[in-house]
Amino acid sequence: MKKIFSVRTDIAAENCEMLREQKQEFGDGIKFSEEKNDIFSSVTVDILNEEGEKKLGRKIGRYITVESEKLRKNDASCHEAVTKEISRVLMEIDSFKNAKSILAVGLGNRNITPDALGPKVIDRLLVTRHIMEDIPEELEKGVRMLSALAPGVMGITGIETFEIIKGVTEKIKPDIIVAIDALAARKFSRINSTVQISNCGVAPGAGVGNKREELSEKTLGIPVIVIGVPTVVDAATLVNDTMDKILFEMKNQSESGSEFYEMILSLENEEKYELIRELLTPYEENMFVTPKEVDMVIDRLADIIANAINTAVHPAVKMEDVKKYSW
Repeated sequence: MKKIFSVRTDIAAENCEMLREQKQEFGDGIKFSEEKNDIFSSVTVDILNEEGEKKLGRKIGRYITVESEKLRKNDASCHEAVTKEISRVLMEIDSFKNAKSILAVGLGNRNITPDALGPKVIDRLLVTRHIMEDIPEELEKGVRMLSALAPGVMGITGIETFEIIKGVTEKIKPDIIVAIDALAARKFSRINSTVQISNCGVAPGAGVGNKREELSEKTLGIPVIVIGVPTVVDAATLVNDTMDKILFEMKNQSESGSEFYEMILSLENEEKYELIRELLTPYEENMFVTPKEVDMVIDRLADIIANAINTAVHPAVKMEDVKKYSW
């Protein structure tokens, strides 16, 4: 049986784009909305039922994507605007807004730069669980209990990430988990320029085909919010999209009814997969692409996400005071 190529992406907005490219309707199961301003665009995808879940290949819930090309650059005004937007989105989630105790989890391997986003965010958070009794009086009403953990990966610890998080959750009993993870995108233009916030949980390693047991309300018993940034593109997906663009242009330039035109139209997913396999062998399923400046960008993104979480968890601490109250 021939293997069919499937595009790999963790971004719900890209799944919607693929549906449109296939000229499929969203139907009653998917709600899509988009807003833009001078700095960033925001896409909200709501998957409402099993029909939408099956069509989009995503779990039921809400996915909010904030995107700006300036995120990759050292643009302070953009970084501040995106930080405020992520903080606002978090505060509009009832389970987060009403939580008294929050556990932040930084997923990923800090020894691999594109996968180090989660642990780097954890390093920048204002954790308060251990000092709640010593919080300054002027901050008491605006500071919540925040604990943080970077559990590493099973290849280093020998322990499933889920098992670590489950054990910690049962011990400290947080009201909600905020997980930060590096994702994979379909389009290279979205690498390090997109932040996705969802309330549907996450399966660590899924973006690079190394799926582990999921972290979700179903498995942990408390809500799980996921903040993710695509830091890599699957090489096979990149080749596939490049082939699609080339074939589209060739089809437009060939005469309708010609043998060449008919040959392009008849190229099926199986044939495309065989071409991709030949191009990428022996790495067809294990090669990922990331920009050369990824180390600097990951540090900036970690600052942005950490500041957004800090200001959302601790309303009394303003963005300009984050470093002042760092412990």
